[in-house]
Amino acid sequence: MKKQRIVVKIGSSSLTNDKGEIDQEKLNDHVHAVAALRKDRHEVILVSSGAVAAGFSRLGYPSRPVTIKGRQAAAAVGQSLLIESYIEKFSEFNIIPAQILLTRTDFSNRERYRNAFATISELLDRGILPIINENDTVSVEELTFGDNDMLSALVSGFIHADQLIILTDVNGLYDSNPRINPDARKLDYLEQITDEMLAGTDSGGSKVGTGGMKSKLLAAKTANELGVPVFIGYGKGPDKLQEILKGRGDGTYISNSRLSSINTTRQWIALHSEATGKIYVDKGAEEAILYNGKSLLPAGVFKIQGTFDKGDVVEVIGVSGLLGKGEVRYSSEQLKQEIAKRADERKTEAFVPAIEVIHRDKWVQVKI
Repeated sequence: MKKQRIVVKIGSSSLTNDKGEIDQEKLNDHVHAVAALRKDRHEVILVSSGAVAAGFSRLGYPSRPVTIKGRQAAAAVGQSLLIESYIEKFSEFNIIPAQILLTRTDFSNRERYRNAFATISELLDRGILPIINENDTVSVEELTFGDNDMLSALVSGFIHADQLIILTDVNGLYDSNPRINPDARKLDYLEQITDEMLAGTDSGGSKVGTGGMKSKLLAAKTANELGVPVFIGYGKGPDKLQEILKGRGDGTYISNSRLSSINTTRQWIALHSEATGKIYVDKGAEEAILYNGKSLLPAGVFKIQGTFDKGDVVEVIGVSGLLGKGEVRYSSEQLKQEIAKRADERKTEAFVPAIEVIHRDKWVQVKI
């Protein structure tokens, strides 16, 4: 099997016991499986939950805390316990783990986004195992990923993974809830996650985790849109991850032949950037950027809304509504001057060279 870049996401329920403590048997199983992938020379990025679940019992909580301060305190205690356990276990295989704690701001801030990508890339080049978790100690409700399922999806697209493996305590997806319906049918393969699937899925998680099956479907949908195939399911034993890569995993594979990778810049524009203005374009420009793969030129812009600088991200509005987002090469003031200048040049029939407002490589189309 060729060398691949694999993101493995381990949820709290797959790592801890009912008391919220790290389950050493489960931990050993995961460590041996990751070590087996590394032995096959695959690159592995581990997205591991478990910090809050591992820490809350040490603080005297009878169950996972529901307040922000409780979760943050539990994460502060549990994260050190979690990484300490990983360091100890992986040392048996001469694997050096590196802890990376991320927040939403690390993705929305362009510079921090690039730095995170550079750091993870350097660690992989050096043969280090990145272990990523959300920085629950400082995250607030409005700036979280929601759960590590979505974090794993964003990371898998971000580092252009060949596969995202989401390990859980359920062996894949079913056409109805198998805990209620004994005739529920397991879905071994899916080409896509539809809105109907998301609407009909229970969003509840385990007692020690935050993500239920709905969060896993949302993560799978996001990863697929970023060009990454996904496996959701259960596994046990040192060869479980190898079996999943061979297509023999106990779970559901979500992929299709039309998946294509999206470059890191476009991912940031599509998923993490905040638009600072709007550009309105005519029908000719709309057709050029939507159907002909062209860059947006000043000739097609007839209205500008908001104030933005060169390098900012703006929304592009056409006759069909919102067309997409892109990084502008001019400030709003410069663009207004350029549009006026070109209008005068057209009156005199002067030659007007093509100057791009948004280059096609820094443009992301929305589905319309």
